[in-house]
Amino acid sequence: MNTILVVDDEKNYLLVMDALLAEAGYEVLTAESAAAALDVIRKTDLDLVITDMKMPRMSGIELLTESKRLYPELPVILMTAFGTVEKAVEAMKKGAFDYITKPFKNEEILLTVAKALELRRLLLENRELRGELRERYHFENIVGHSKAMQDIFALVEKVAATRATVLISGESGTGKELIARAIHYRSPRSAGPFISVNCGALTETLLESELFGHEKGAFTHAVAMRKGRFELAEGGTLFLDEVAEMSPGLQVKLLRVLQEMEFERVGGGRTIRVDVRLVAASNKELADEVGAGRFREDLFYRLNVVHLRMPPLRERAGDIPLLAAHFIQKYGQEEVRGVIRLDPEALGILTRYPWPGNVRELENVMERAVILCADNLITPADLPPNVAAAAPDAGIDIDRLVPLTIPLPEALEQIEEMMIRRALANADNVQVRAAEMLGITKSLLQYKLKKYHLTA
Repeated sequence: MNTILVVDDEKNYLLVMDALLAEAGYEVLTAESAAAALDVIRKTDLDLVITDMKMPRMSGIELLTESKRLYPELPVILMTAFGTVEKAVEAMKKGAFDYITKPFKNEEILLTVAKALELRRLLLENRELRGELRERYHFENIVGHSKAMQDIFALVEKVAATRATVLISGESGTGKELIARAIHYRSPRSAGPFISVNCGALTETLLESELFGHEKGAFTHAVAMRKGRFELAEGGTLFLDEVAEMSPGLQVKLLRVLQEMEFERVGGGRTIRVDVRLVAASNKELADEVGAGRFREDLFYRLNVVHLRMPPLRERAGDIPLLAAHFIQKYGQEEVRGVIRLDPEALGILTRYPWPGNVRELENVMERAVILCADNLITPADLPPNVAAAAPDAGIDIDRLVPLTIPLPEALEQIEEMMIRRALANADNVQVRAAEMLGITKSLLQYKLKKYHLTA
């Protein structure tokens, strides 16, 4: 149950707010002065503060400033009967979540409270997840608590300490290079270089020179000797992205390097030995490419010592709220915009959209939304038309949500978590209403919230 502190020097308003919020399912604490409120804030684990602006001795804005100094992520809503645009601007600049004027409508305050609590939930969930990843895996910029991602993290932790070659497969935008970097930085080679090459971005001649280097005069414009990526990665990790795009000739040369850990520069005759760990990635299934005769079978087996399959975002839709919050925080800081909120309706659209471009597409959408949103609130209008047009739920899309590669128990858990998140968003985070939507008891919902590490 969320705990809300209401601060007002008028007892009548405290009584009204206490009754209104308690009826909505919140635990309510009250204080008749800013000084008393600060004492509560220091001693109690609060989820939200609602304070009057004009109070004797210490104003609501002063209370806001001190509260933000103590707990930056604790949202504060200011209310006053003396509302002016100037005061609203001042309050928002100092970090207020919102600003409402007395007398207010009950529906207005309940909606504002629900949105403030949703923001706090996302911030805390994202902070907890990032702290857990740093502690357990030291992965940066990788967000995901779905079972599919946790399995990936566990496998990375096991394989990182070895010298094994790793093959990462997955659709474009699923984070293959981030996982490759995680393998490197968790390995004994972390002090060495991490060198990345996109094999699909260069012609055969340029890619050969890029990988193995060239001697002076090896070809036109080769005016000096140049080391290749294998040499530059000495003692570290070389990441070959889109390795399926390599020509047959280069595949033969790569196979030799993997077997012997030696090569010659283009135009040179001296054999160069290297100590490099190789991580390869492809958005195509290399086994299928082998079957079609486009990729060497012997090279495939050399690369496929340990195979990691990155799940597309549509298979881990439960991670979308966390990822959205992560990108909002990232780009909100870059734009120096302060706290940016995500409207529950917009969040619902994000979870329904199939994300063909995966996490990369979601990041681009959230960056755009942060730039375009007004009043630091992302609404459906701030989403691209193709995303905003995501059809409302008309039932469970089995083909999208439950691919055959996921075991039935895991698939059912993913769907259950998604339904709980959606119900909480549509119920303005009020547990009683969410439980009614789901057709379960409040106690069962609370059990599920703990199971999936959700807060409401």
